[in-house]
Amino acid sequence: MQVAPVRPITKARAAATRTTPAPTAVTALSSVSGALRAVESLLLSGGQRTARRNAWTAVLEDRRRAKDRVEAQHVLEAVSERTSHAT
Repeated sequence: MQVAPVRPITKARAAATRTTPAPTAVTALSSVSGALRAVESLLLSGGQRTARRNAWTAVLEDRRRAKDRVEAQHVLEAVSERTSHAT
């Protein structure tokens, strides 16, 4: 697993985030995540920040594996429901 790099928020970027409306949901999410990263960098030390990011990465990986398991289960159920025409 890799830790996502933290980019410092500059005054210009913070001002642009506050004054311009977000044209899409993606931009809005990136603005919110940028603000959360800024608060995080003020409140948490580097080690705590890394641990939190690693934990979140593990959560996302667990969700991906769970989704893969559900998809595999659906495939196995679909295959087991088919009958053989060879007999």
